[in-house]
Amino acid sequence: MSRIVPFNDLVVGQRIRLARVDGGRRLQRRLLALGLSIGGEAELVQRRPGGVVLARGANRVALGEGVTQKLYAEVLD
Repeated sequence: MSRIVPFNDLVVGQRIRLARVDGGRRLQRRLLALGLSIGGEAELVQRRPGGVVLARGANRVALGEGVTQKLYAEVLD
């Protein structure tokens, strides 16, 4: 069974589906411009101090601490 966790609790190598964004329209538009939307799948490939790097296909997206604090993901594996 899948579970929904804050992005800050994810472990490198986990495949995730973006489940919730606790932010306004501006943040949602920014994420969409980066190729991330609710229901979209990605893999956590790197943890950085205060942030994460996600892989979505051949693209890599780095998200800082302020953004990751507002995101929740469903863990797929």
